[in-house]
Amino acid sequence: MLIDAVRGVPPLSVPKALCRACVSLLPGVSGLSLSVLGREPGTGVVLFASDDVAGQLAEIQYTLGEGPCTEATRLLAPVFAPDLTWAPDARRWPLFALQAAKTGAEAVFSLPLTAAAGALGTLDLYQERAGTLDDGQVRTALLVADALSLAVTALDETSSDSDGVVAWLQGAESDRVEVHQATGMIMVHLGVSAQEALLRLRARAFAQGSTSLAIARAIIDGSTDIGHE
Repeated sequence: MLIDAVRGVPPLSVPKALCRACVSLLPGVSGLSLSVLGREPGTGVVLFASDDVAGQLAEIQYTLGEGPCTEATRLLAPVFAPDLTWAPDARRWPLFALQAAKTGAEAVFSLPLTAAAGALGTLDLYQERAGTLDDGQVRTALLVADALSLAVTALDETSSDSDGVVAWLQGAESDRVEVHQATGMIMVHLGVSAQEALLRLRARAFAQGSTSLAIARAIIDGSTDIGHE
């Protein structure tokens, strides 16, 4: 189904086509997203999201540096949080659990996309209400994650540009370019390392109830002052 979904589709339309196919294969969940890891630790690209909530959940985990997807890539194994409103899930990721509930998700399930070299990214599912996935949903989600792993690996290997970013990733990558640019501005202005600059950007995003991307854009256009970071 995934192959059929992208056959003959223009490169920049591939993410949307894959997203629609994944949604059709997993109709029992409220929404889903696919994130691909960036080259630097703690960075990533949200390749597609079925709705605003799914996209925000991915961005929140990127901003906070915690959540099921972080654990899934570290462990190279599925990580399920069936009830973020209650322990142990709420205690495991207290900041993410709080923000996820505000966004409208009480359960999140993350499956790693893997290759020989390690994690490529994650397929993240969410449900508006707390609850587990049934056996059929788990089996299908695992198969979808495996198929997406092959797709991302195959397409990345056919890339001809120096950064290894295929055409259908470039639109999503542009968002992270803004984060990298803002991080660089913080580094130069404050004389700190790239890692510390990214942590400062994330901290401001969390303190303001915003996202890393929104804060990065504000830094770039000069609407927020980084002099007192």
